[in-house]
Amino acid sequence: MANTFYRKTSSNVGTTATTIGGYTVGGATTSVVLGLSLANNTGATINASAFIANATALTYLVKSAPVSAGGTLVIVGGDQKIIIQTNDNVKVVSDTASSLDAVMSIMEIT
Repeated sequence: MANTFYRKTSSNVGTTATTIGGYTVGGATTSVVLGLSLANNTGATINASAFIANATALTYLVKSAPVSAGGTLVIVGGDQKIIIQTNDNVKVVSDTASSLDAVMSIMEIT
């Protein structure tokens, strides 16, 4: 099995759910989310959500969590890891237009 590391980013996410970096787990692949951070790029508090999406379900990692002006919410990091499987993706959304930057570090296992 080969392990490949990637960083996926999305900037200025707003009120429409956005797949981080357009990344969807490919066939015959499992990915490990090693880190996931959401940064508020505005001057006011926002509420941010992140979830795993696939063809049948949405599973929230965090829902409507406040992120202070200029602050960052670390959802995955340190000892915590999350497995995502074929056709899964991680999406983020904010309650404020063009307010959220997302960075996700992953390891693909193929």
